[in-house]
Amino acid sequence: MGITSGYTQLKVSLKPEIAEAFRRKCTSGGASMASVITDLVTVGGPVRLKGLVINVDTRQQRRKAIGKIIAEIEAIMTAELQYSESIPENLRGSIRYEAAEEAVSALEEAIDILSGVY
Repeated sequence: MGITSGYTQLKVSLKPEIAEAFRRKCTSGGASMASVITDLVTVGGPVRLKGLVINVDTRQQRRKAIGKIIAEIEAIMTAELQYSESIPENLRGSIRYEAAEEAVSALEEAIDILSGVY
C-alpha cells in the first residue's frame, strides 16, 4: 500500500477477465473504479453499477455491504494463496511469486482496514 497525491493506493491482483469486467461495469455506469469502492465504504445512499444496486443508507446496510466486500476480498486472497503455493520451489524467488505474495499481504491489510470500519 502506498500514498500518492493524498490518496492511499491498494494493490489488488485479480484475474484479467475479472479486472476487465469491473472496469467495464464502472465505465458503463459512468463511475471510476475508485469512486465505486469509495461509495461502497462511505456514501449514505445506494451505489450503482450497471445491473447492481447496493443500498448503504443505514449503518446496518453499510455493515452488510462491508461484510460482502470482505468476503470477496477473502475469496481473491485465497485464490492468490493457491496460485503462489502452486509455483514450484525453484521459482519461489520469481517476480510472479513475489507479486502473488505482495497481493496476499495487501489483501490481508485491506481486510484488516475494512474490518475496523464497523
